[in-house]
Amino acid sequence: MARIAFQLKLREGAAEAYDAAHCTVWPEMLALLARSGIREYSIFRRDQLLFLYMHVVDFEQAWSKIEHDPVNQRWQAEMAQFFEPVTELRPGERFPMMQEVFYMP
Repeated sequence: MARIAFQLKLREGAAEAYDAAHCTVWPEMLALLARSGIREYSIFRRDQLLFLYMHVVDFEQAWSKIEHDPVNQRWQAEMAQFFEPVTELRPGERFPMMQEVFYMP
């Protein structure tokens, strides 16, 4: 199981609504994440900066299952209002990925 982390940025003034939306993540969205192989998914926030962390066997394979699913498409449509545009992608990235440089099990 790989540990994956990436970052996103919220629009100014969106943090409170974003936090509230994640207090009631749809059960069907949680089921989709689990079916796709994602485990131990956490989102941390500092002001507008988000740090997203998960355990997953194969991130690309999991996200390929998730991205076209109607549940995810509805969820992403709801969440889109909260995010700044992603501008710092490297070739082949879906999100601005973080490189793990230390791990203490």
